[in-house]
Amino acid sequence: MTDALSDILQRMDAISLEEMSGVKLMNRVDSKFPTNMETLLRMAPRWNDCFFVQETDNKRVANYRTLYFDTPDALTYTMHHNRRLRRQKVRQRLYVDSGIAFCEIKNKKNTGRTKKKRIPIPLEAWGNLYNQAEMADFVREKVWVTDQPLSPRLENSFRRVTLVNKDKTERITIDFGITFHNHLSGCNADVSDLVIIEVKQDGSQPSKFKDLLRDARVKQTGLSKYCLGMLLTDEHLKYNRFKDKIRYVNKLTNKEYTIKSLEQ
Repeated sequence: MTDALSDILQRMDAISLEEMSGVKLMNRVDSKFPTNMETLLRMAPRWNDCFFVQETDNKRVANYRTLYFDTPDALTYTMHHNRRLRRQKVRQRLYVDSGIAFCEIKNKKNTGRTKKKRIPIPLEAWGNLYNQAEMADFVREKVWVTDQPLSPRLENSFRRVTLVNKDKTERITIDFGITFHNHLSGCNADVSDLVIIEVKQDGSQPSKFKDLLRDARVKQTGLSKYCLGMLLTDEHLKYNRFKDKIRYVNKLTNKEYTIKSLEQ
């Protein structure tokens, strides 16, 4: 994180996790806006008047790890690639700074809404969906996408800033410093120059943050971290419908990332 972004965040009004309890938006509409750090820094001075920044243990930037689970034939990835409107992702998420972990199931409905269910898990359960009874029951009850066992496929690490508008009707997450490790192929990828902004709303209410994005000429573009990481680290995947995504990431970051299947 740049010193400039850190300085801006420190000047903002903070909101605690407890105060955030009413802005969880577990059943929501998500809008993604990929960009880069240069553009983010142009926008950031305008946040102070309209947004709180989440602060936990005196930290305004949080460290995350996410482990995605999939079938041997990458079913959940393929459903996304094939533009299935109703789809599902299964993951474990670790809030690194606090050492708190969850098992999460994200359901994307054909209405465009995202509904997330999760349960806390002990750290020793990380990396396996079935070695802890409560989690195994949760997965068996909530996973509809397949009857096959799910195994660790892709892990990412990133840093996150969370903003909340002062009316507490929307939440904005800003992810950067993103890296990937593929548990099946053993390959790694680093897209730390990319910034992924996600605006999360309970319904189609006016959004000041979207106004700021529009002013900064940041386009709404669907970009899944899971799919991006899989494209860059797994050579045995369908990829045609994601070619434009990689080209757009390259344009934003001024880098030349390559789909793993095309490196052969």
